[in-house]
Amino acid sequence: MVRVPAGADLELDVQLEGVTEGVLVTATVTAPLTGECARCLEPFTSSARIRFQELYALDEGVAGPDGYVLDAGLLNLEPALRDALVLELPLSPLCADDCQGLCAECGVRLADAPPGHGHTERGPMWAALKDVRVGEPGAGSGDDKAAPDGTAGPGTSMHRADSVPERAKEP
Repeated sequence: MVRVPAGADLELDVQLEGVTEGVLVTATVTAPLTGECARCLEPFTSSARIRFQELYALDEGVAGPDGYVLDAGLLNLEPALRDALVLELPLSPLCADDCQGLCAECGVRLADAPPGHGHTERGPMWAALKDVRVGEPGAGSGDDKAAPDGTAGPGTSMHRADSVPERAKEP
């Protein structure tokens, strides 16, 4: 839901230190972010400031299987930067800390809704479901009706072994 725009300019502050194993890179990166708010679904822009430190080894034996290695004396910051940035991106980005989100009834953005926004009646479409109690003892017992294709309801039974509906035997 949030990302660094392609081709965006990043602000880098990089310190390189020569160590016995290779080059120790300490960097602070400021990157612009664009995304969609997890609560109200509105687009927003922001920025992230990340600090990371990585060792670029002289050879693969020192770096290990997931480490970074100098390539002919050059180092590529992109993989290390990407790894550090992805770990810091929010899983549920918000346009503002106090974002109220959307109305559960009508979907209007609550920040744009008039004061006292609410709903008193659900309408006739939901009237048939007002007495349904899923998960309560006795729910759905004996009140089943046959489906239009005749594959469910009191006139049919289900065998668990083959999961194919069969007609109940007449007495």
